[in-house]
Amino acid sequence: MTRWQNGSGTLRFVQGGAGEPTVAEAVRVGGVDDGVPGAPGGALGAPGAPATPSGRAAIPLEIAASYRARTRGLLGRDGIDGALLLTPASAVHTFRMRFTIDVAYLTRDLTVLAVRTMRPGRFGRPRLRARHVLEAEGGAMARWGLRPGVRVTIGTP
Repeated sequence: MTRWQNGSGTLRFVQGGAGEPTVAEAVRVGGVDDGVPGAPGGALGAPGAPATPSGRAAIPLEIAASYRARTRGLLGRDGIDGALLLTPASAVHTFRMRFTIDVAYLTRDLTVLAVRTMRPGRFGRPRLRARHVLEAEGGAMARWGLRPGVRVTIGTP
């Protein structure tokens, strides 16, 4: 079992769900473009935006592995540039949050169990097989193609 520390890392989608082809989309630390017009780096494929093997721009990943970091999570922020991995975790809430988030529940082997969008002031029900939770701004996971059955890998610098 992998034990991560607080900080940043790399997220890679390595397998499609239900027999679909490999996604192989790298999500690297320091990326700035999530395809949102007006975001730093411009639109997808814009000059100067770091590209992944599939042509998508890179997205940063933060890791919250300590109790204190998981408890703080995205509270007090107006948004997140990329994604936040809470580990270990099987449920999240959005009380006192300022924006809508996408939540992906991951198994021990980092396979996506479910992806949900949660508005502020909600409590997500715990997932029995979930050991990690990936959070991002609302709509980001749909843009990335993250869905149940996709397997991800997490790399740390």
